[in-house]
Amino acid sequence: MATYNGSQFIEQQLISILQQLDEDDEIIISDDGSTDDTLEIIKQFSDQRIKIFINANIHGPTGNFENALEHCSGRYIFLADQDDIWLPDKVAVISNLLIDYDLVLTDCEVVNQMGHQIHSSFFEHRGSRKGFWTNLYKNSYIGCCMAFRRDILQYILPFPKQIHMHDWWIGLLVEAKGKTIFYKKPLIKYVRHGGNASPTGETGYSFAKQLLNRLFLFFNVAKRLLA
Repeated sequence: MATYNGSQFIEQQLISILQQLDEDDEIIISDDGSTDDTLEIIKQFSDQRIKIFINANIHGPTGNFENALEHCSGRYIFLADQDDIWLPDKVAVISNLLIDYDLVLTDCEVVNQMGHQIHSSFFEHRGSRKGFWTNLYKNSYIGCCMAFRRDILQYILPFPKQIHMHDWWIGLLVEAKGKTIFYKKPLIKYVRHGGNASPTGETGYSFAKQLLNRLFLFFNVAKRLLA
């Protein structure tokens, strides 16, 4: 989990995660210099499974998640935003799927900060489907719905500096090199409140910027695969 000034939602998110974990699981939290009481709320849980690290990489969601991944020790890694709610069967369902797949992307229910539904299915709203070229053109790999085997860290890290977002990068690399599945049941409530650190898609970007994002991604994926 990458955190930054997430005090409004972090407690409900951690509760939804912790109740699904075993005693030998861990929650790796990388904080990007929060100035509110995010860290104080986290520490109040007094749970030994929660491990906090301060981001010493490039600031922003991509560098913050890279720092979190560098400290992970588990066989299966679930990415988590600070402001969503995991549904009760998320860990069990995905852990079973990861026996056969390198990366699992699940659907989610999109809600506002009051919990009111915006879209019952992100996949349906986005027109999500597998495929490298499909997701290079129109990305569906949102990190909060992703989980993967630890093995893929060998080729997704380090993140190139030029990439737009880490989750898009991870999804495309595993599409090219590994085995992915789009699981069509929503397993989180994906909270959109206007202040999210990682906005979905490329809303507000010019066509030139969107094209440049894709060119950087394609170039860096090709470079990493050849390496």
